[in-house]
Amino acid sequence: MSFARSGLSSLFLLVGALSLPVQAAAPVKGARPAAKAGALAPGGYRWLEEGPLDGPIHLVISIDRQMAHVYSGDRLVGMASVSTGMAGHSTPIGDYPILQKNQWHRSNLYSNAPMPFMQRLTWDGIALHAGHNPGYPASHGCIRLPYAFAQKLFGMTSLGGLVTVTRDRLHPSLTIEQMAAADSMAKVAAPAPAKPLLDIDPIIFVPRVSRR
Repeated sequence: MSFARSGLSSLFLLVGALSLPVQAAAPVKGARPAAKAGALAPGGYRWLEEGPLDGPIHLVISIDRQMAHVYSGDRLVGMASVSTGMAGHSTPIGDYPILQKNQWHRSNLYSNAPMPFMQRLTWDGIALHAGHNPGYPASHGCIRLPYAFAQKLFGMTSLGGLVTVTRDRLHPSLTIEQMAAADSMAKVAAPAPAKPLLDIDPIIFVPRVSRR
């Protein structure tokens, strides 16, 4: 009988211990916030710096990651999940100046579809604009941005601003010549290169494993 009572007492103690609230672990000092780690959900975006921004705005679109990264000079200031062109309507890669901006544009190719905060990259229909993002390439070639992100970006950019579309997981490393070229008061000894220098960013992007 005493053995049975002892066993019941141990069981009650175990149940009581399991029912106690568990104290959350204290955050590790110096750990990177979760908000700055990992991929964004479809339609998600994040601004890492608030204005005023003193460097030239440069946008990099990664088709591989379906992500847009916004740089002011050489500093990453924002990022967003995007939806690029679907099969048969792939978004062309390359470096594009912003040719035209229209806050309430409508498509003249696809059923007068609304394209809020449109920033044209080519004269044959490729543009940045706010639009639906299902989490995969789904557009007719345009780069769809989250609505609030597209709205703020529209106010940050200027005609002629550089947009790089790449299949790789890269970020722009703007040279001194390029940054000086954006400053009307600066004198540059050599002309700025036609294309930005692209380097792997180990903080933002995970290295791509080659497939054989």
